Amino acid sequence: MIRPEAKAWLVSLACDKAKEHGYPHELWTTRLLARHAREHGPAAGHPSLARLVQGTVCKLLGQEEIKPHKVRYYLERRDGEFEQKMAEVLCVYRDVQILKKAAARSKKSKKPVTIVSYDEKPGIQAIATTAPDLPPVPGVHPTFARDHEYKRHGTLSLLAGIDLLTGKVHALVRERHRSREFIEFLKLLDAAYPAGTAIKLILDNHSAHISKETRTWLETRRPGRFEFTFTPKHGSWLNLIEGFFSKFARSVLRHIRVTSKHELKERIMAGIDDLNRHPVVHTWSYRLAEAA
Repeated sequence: MIRPEAKAWLVSLACDKAKEHGYPHELWTTRLLARHAREHGPAAGHPSLARLVQGTVCKLLGQEEIKPHKVRYYLERRDGEFEQKMAEVLCVYRDVQILKKAAARSKKSKKPVTIVSYDEKPGIQAIATTAPDLPPVPGVHPTFARDHEYKRHGTLSLLAGIDLLTGKVHALVRERHRSREFIEFLKLLDAAYPAGTAIKLILDNHSAHISKETRTWLETRRPGRFEFTFTPKHGSWLNLIEGFFSKFARSVLRHIRVTSKHELKERIMAGIDDLNRHPVVHTWSYRLAEAA
């Protein structure tokens, strides 16, 4: 019979990492934990652990609801100004709401403005099949059949922004997403809107967005042409473009196979054009009333 103090010792041990006791393993397995307890338990004053087996370890840990072989992730808040930055983003979304209501009443804004939610989706893989896909056959094969082998042609980055007033998606597909590509996207927006329109962007703090090269280019525009509102660190969920990327990945990019990066680029842009034929106006409502 395992005495209570031996059980407490085992549970305490399970709350350590295996590497802290000289093992190459990061975490315990129940088998390793049982072995360690058999070898070191008696010397620690717990002779009842000398014949401890894996099943008993599982039972004892289960009673304490401890699973030392698993990892559950959490997110440490690393931005001391998280609440303030979140409020700034929510204020922009509130402006979107006001502008939509004004448009519905056919009232023009005193100052023409558009609001764009922007981000990049890097690492879109150009993957080719090595054998033809086989089509479904009624009554025989219900799905497409695809060979497990594939060939990689590299990756591309999608730079995209949604006009939160019209739903139009502005996009570029490039090899990378450095400052020069971001400036290219800003030039795309600059050409898309009348010269007197203020373009407000919601975006994250990627180095390309705040680089010297980007700031230098922005200084060549008239004052007030571009205005950036940055999401807080680890606050990408505040940016509506993330929902668009998720939808685009599930619809256009899901299971996609191409013969080259050029074909991948063409199909991504064709997907954007298809979406723009029937634009969807994205709306943020969560906690909007709390905006400062």
